[in-house]
Amino acid sequence: MSFKMDKIEYRAVIKFSVKESLTPNEMHSKFIKVYGDSSSSFSTIKKRAAEFKCGHTSLQDDPGKGRPKSATTPEITEQVHDMSLDDRPIKVREIAETIGISKERVGYILHEELDMKKFCARWVPDLLTADQKRTHMKISEQCLERFNKNKTDFVHQFITMDETWIHHYTPESKQQSKQWTEAGCSVSKKTKSVPSAGKVVASVFWDAEGILFIDYLENGKTITGEYYSNLLTRLDEKIHDKRPDLQNKKNHLSSGQCTCPQKCFGNGKIKGSAL
Repeated sequence: MSFKMDKIEYRAVIKFSVKESLTPNEMHSKFIKVYGDSSSSFSTIKKRAAEFKCGHTSLQDDPGKGRPKSATTPEITEQVHDMSLDDRPIKVREIAETIGISKERVGYILHEELDMKKFCARWVPDLLTADQKRTHMKISEQCLERFNKNKTDFVHQFITMDETWIHHYTPESKQQSKQWTEAGCSVSKKTKSVPSAGKVVASVFWDAEGILFIDYLENGKTITGEYYSNLLTRLDEKIHDKRPDLQNKKNHLSSGQCTCPQKCFGNGKIKGSAL
């Protein structure tokens, strides 16, 4: 659970932490733990802690500190806010140049007045369509229903899969490259092997008890719906061999990509993700 407080309240906590002789690093760790994403930045904590250590007692900014107050008028603050919302990746420098104030003032308005922070976008394998999201919701509801019916066996009925690149090469050691050379002759030269000289895609399937099946994609081939369909057929054979107790149970495949050839493949290519 995280809390969001006014900047004056944050300063009060920093002042108290200084009295406890905590370092800025220790303060920042506690702030992150308690306040989460709304926590003050490390640089702000360090700056305020230094001021309190030097005898500053007030929680308010010193009068006349920084640029004239006219640079943070409600009109300018609103303009900065509108620009940041209209173009979220916009840089502080670009806002400052457009409005005609310093970068420091823009940063102050964004962080202190508007309480905004800039975060990197979260990368995902693919953006799902409305139909794919609906399919996810239905499958999640089915899984929840099965979980409520039999919580003990729920996990043991799932098989998870993921793909990864495996880099491979067979380097010759220095000892193996030794050669007999006559006196006065120069030593032969040999280039070093590059670690990424070869790589292959591995599809790994596992359940609660361990790995069931690993498939290595052949050179020159791509992963398509047909390829996954064949993979599932081979996986079914492995389940019969390694988990005979699951033969009469309906197992569910959990993956970062859809692996249901009957429902989720279209035109031979993977669509979305499903359990």
